[in-house]
Amino acid sequence: MSIETRLAELGVVIPEAAKPVAAYVPAVRTGNLVFISGQLPLVNGELQCHGIVGRDVDIAQATAAARLCAINGLAALKTVEPDLNRVKRIVKITGFVSSTPEFTAQPKVMNGASELLQAIFGERGKHARSSVGMASLPLGAAVEVEMVVEVG
Repeated sequence: MSIETRLAELGVVIPEAAKPVAAYVPAVRTGNLVFISGQLPLVNGELQCHGIVGRDVDIAQATAAARLCAINGLAALKTVEPDLNRVKRIVKITGFVSSTPEFTAQPKVMNGASELLQAIFGERGKHARSSVGMASLPLGAAVEVEMVVEVG
């Protein structure tokens, strides 16, 4: 089954890649690896989830934001590899969660991204992952996700 078919089944639409908000590019390919810059939960350039998880944002909202970050990561990937069928493996994702010092469920939040990538790519979507709490993130975002992807 093609990835485009799988995306349609899941109701996932990959948008155009967000314009960088500073001096960087959305993705860089070196050999068969693509390093995807940190992606925020943006829709049409507007931040969808801002604030501190555990204070302003609940786990369900943050998990949905992580899922949106992963979708935006795939949009960034398409800037250097337009055919998602060429993805051999989601190698690693790193999730940053703007959270209170007491909040310890960053891995649960990041399941929003991980579970989506596994649903899209199956075995190829299983990846290594880090989930860390942060004092703040760009634009006041609650979540940011970066990815490393192997392509063929």
